Amino acid sequence: MAKRFDVELTQGAEDGLETLYDYLSEHRSVDEAEALLAAFLDKIDTQECFPLRGNVPKELDALGVREFRQILLAPYRLIYRVLGDKVLIMVIADGRRDMQSLLERRLLGR
Repeated sequence: MAKRFDVELTQGAEDGLETLYDYLSEHRSVDEAEALLAAFLDKIDTQECFPLRGNVPKELDALGVREFRQILLAPYRLIYRVLGDKVLIMVIADGRRDMQSLLERRLLGR
């Protein structure tokens, strides 16, 4: 049996998911927003058993920062960090944003 990890969303990740949901509900449809939410929840659930399957975000890798990983749900990104037996989801955002600035500000405090 695979080791189970505790998965937590930071307030920033929750806010990002809520922002995406609200935007899709308003500009596309509630059905699309619900489908995206369900897809993210499925990805989040898989983190309990497979937290190391994501790759290092290229913006952070270029800075030599490799402790964060991401899962893509194109064009959206879920960025997280594994700390012991915990998976901490830090960012859920539209990958078409200026991700370099967003990640430096939210993850590196720059």
